[in-house]
Amino acid sequence: MSDKKIGRPTNNPKTERITVRLDSESTDILNKYCKQENIAERAEAIRRGIKKLKDDLREK
Repeated sequence: MSDKKIGRPTNNPKTERITVRLDSESTDILNKYCKQENIAERAEAIRRGIKKLKDDLREK
């Protein structure tokens, strides 16, 4: 049997996993954003939010 992974190939594999606990207000905001932007997975909305933080980073 082959040792290849099954699934769609990607140019941007998601190798890092984090777990967070959200309060009800944050969960509500996340769910409303997903519905508004027609995003099926909340993880995608969270990745978008993290990318928006990039603008706030200070170069050292």
